[in-house]
Amino acid sequence: MKPRRDSLSSARGPRLGKVVLVGAGPGDEGLLTLRGKAVLEQADVVVYDLLVNPRLLDLAPSGARRINAGKRAGRHVLTQDATTALLVKLGRAGKRVVRLKGGDPYVFGRGGEEALALSRAGVPFEVVPGISSGVAALAYAGIPLTHRGLATSAVFVTGQERTGKPLRASTLQALARLDATLVFFMATEAAARVCAQLVRAGKPAATPAACVMNGTRPQQRTLVSTVGRLARDMAVGGFGAPGLLVVGPVAGLKGSLDWFERRPLFGRRYLVTRSREQASQLSLCLRDLGADVSELPAIRIEALPLDVPMRRALQRLGKLEWAVFSSANGVEHFFGRLFQAGLDARALAGLRLAAVGASTAQALAARGLKADLVPASFDAEHLLREILPQVGRRRARRGVLLVRAQEGRDILLQGLASARVPVVDMPVYRTLAAASDARVAARDLAAGRIHGVTFGSSSTVEHFRGLFSAAQWRRVRPKVRGFVLGPVTRAAARAAGLSVAAEAAEASIPALVQAILRHDRH
Repeated sequence: MKPRRDSLSSARGPRLGKVVLVGAGPGDEGLLTLRGKAVLEQADVVVYDLLVNPRLLDLAPSGARRINAGKRAGRHVLTQDATTALLVKLGRAGKRVVRLKGGDPYVFGRGGEEALALSRAGVPFEVVPGISSGVAALAYAGIPLTHRGLATSAVFVTGQERTGKPLRASTLQALARLDATLVFFMATEAAARVCAQLVRAGKPAATPAACVMNGTRPQQRTLVSTVGRLARDMAVGGFGAPGLLVVGPVAGLKGSLDWFERRPLFGRRYLVTRSREQASQLSLCLRDLGADVSELPAIRIEALPLDVPMRRALQRLGKLEWAVFSSANGVEHFFGRLFQAGLDARALAGLRLAAVGASTAQALAARGLKADLVPASFDAEHLLREILPQVGRRRARRGVLLVRAQEGRDILLQGLASARVPVVDMPVYRTLAAASDARVAARDLAAGRIHGVTFGSSSTVEHFRGLFSAAQWRRVRPKVRGFVLGPVTRAAARAAGLSVAAEAAEASIPALVQAILRHDRH
């Protein structure tokens, strides 16, 4: 079977451009299709809508151009005509263009108009369907679109038949007679008129109805009412765009089928300060629990080059008794240098392995290696206390390799040296300040909109402070509630004047998540 050729690539000769209309779904980044992800990863240009999850833009290559074509009532970054003309221009210029649209391109997304314009201009195009908010937002709100016995059909309706033209009364009268779930897009501002017309046309005022605002996002809010009261309740509750109106008996099932808004951290906001490479696991865990997570990398990890001292350290592996790894980063970059030197895991044969923390032990296990020693408390002090009675038992191979960060603490190094244990010190990476823009985080922290900030190391705390100006820090510092990994990180946070809300029971992501959950419950 021949491998499928990249649909955004071109044959030999001048490259022919292509525009792919991709449905981004209603907001949850996990609802993007695999095909949508694949074309984003190959894009030269991404033209995106206002309501698209900004994290999806990170899937495009770092050098790809990103163009905001957002439109919201009364506010247009680009008009529709300008957006369509731009797509044609980019396609004719030989660019691989992804037109990233909220929901599905062909469900009230004007994707049909854009596709027609591309077809008439002779620009190749493709359509990648997306999950419409009319399906996804309702499912996340606990409202099934159909249900045997309650609604065997559904109708999607746009709140505006043409730009600036509201639904005609005759259309609403016809809809009122249908025994179907009615889903109104772009109608939150016209909720009073829509509901009144439906009641006037014979829809019972007691018919269940709902408004789902910011569907599938951490900011989702759902209001369940009746057709007769929905508009009034929306005004009282501050419900508006972006949102959907749902009319029909299925709206009354939310109380039984609600799952999204019942997650333990729903409505809570957390700031993750780990390096960009490390943040994903923690962010994913918190998002799965319902939290709204922002990432503000305070540090970045940089591997140290394979130099002469490092080569000498690797050559001595066979003469040592222990290899001690102080972090998961140390494991990763140690093996990178090991392979670069032409060696592999067999070079560790006969060595006993120690890991400071569960995550470090897991990084070794991922390479088929089991740690012989993981201290009861995950810090250098406890590892030193537990390893000292064991080193040097086989005198012919006495000695310890210490794999760590260049700026790591010297507790192990000094403690082993004081016990006259030969130590080969091997820094394999260094921790540097990340160039993150902290303006949004500073504003949200100062306003009390962030419920917690996670810190995975003392260096993260130190570099987090450096992201803010002196004036910003004065406003931010009193509002930070820190969630930390380990006593060293806790001490660094308190030295920086930060409040520590909770400390993980052990130095691992699951333990940090549990600490956040326990704190939130109390």
